Amino acid sequence: MANATASKSAPPAVAMTIAGGDPGGGAGIQADLKTFAAYRVHGFSVLTAVIAQNSARVDRVAPVAPALVAAQIATLVAERRPDALKTGALADAAIVRAVARAIVRFKLPAPIVDPVMVATSGARLLDPAGARALVKSLLPIARLVTPNLHEAEALSGIEIAGPSAARAAARAISRLGPRAVLIKGGHPPRDAAAGSRRLVDLLFDGRAFTEFSAPRVSGAGAHGTGCAFSAAIAAGLARGMALDEAIVAAQRYLGRALRAAYRLAPAGRPLLAHGVRP
Repeated sequence: MANATASKSAPPAVAMTIAGGDPGGGAGIQADLKTFAAYRVHGFSVLTAVIAQNSARVDRVAPVAPALVAAQIATLVAERRPDALKTGALADAAIVRAVARAIVRFKLPAPIVDPVMVATSGARLLDPAGARALVKSLLPIARLVTPNLHEAEALSGIEIAGPSAARAAARAISRLGPRAVLIKGGHPPRDAAAGSRRLVDLLFDGRAFTEFSAPRVSGAGAHGTGCAFSAAIAAGLARGMALDEAIVAAQRYLGRALRAAYRLAPAGRPLLAHGVRP
């Protein structure tokens, strides 16, 4: 009887993450899947790199063979097409190109691209050739790209020292092809007042700017916030939200997870509490 009842239940929305792994569970695919679960969205995961890391450091990155990355996507899509997808750490140019080809080949939803290049610890998670491939192959098919200030500077070539520079950078990144650009405000601009109580995520859709303001959570941040934020936006889109609605919900989710963050060890970085509801 239980099996019969389960078979009649409507299947949940599906979101796919294409990213590197974090054996510590704080970032990467693990953080994405926790975020999807909080949104009650079923998570597909495609592993691009095995990464030896904990919350404080990255020791080694081993890219997965591009053909195996493509095979993971093909096998999942053969059973169920995702309703939304996001990308995270892609390691190298061959993997970036394999992912872009698969998205086009299988007519997958335009991705949320989290342009992960360098870990907080300083370790590279996308080599320079990979960054060029991301600009050439993946950004032109993206629904949204979600750089932090440092990534936005790298993509645009513009030093972001305040709101006007952030808008110029967003316009420059938009010219690379994505439908929309969201420059995250978690790292305050260099000219921001110390102790600013609010952060502003800046959206540019190619025509107009929208600012999404949220309370800044005190503290030094947490491991995996960029992963969780882009995953939350993807989960919102999978559930049928409009983009601006998904961004607001993602801000709310991340704020709650940050306020409940915890450490596993004194030397480690805080970890997001993913059990909170969006």
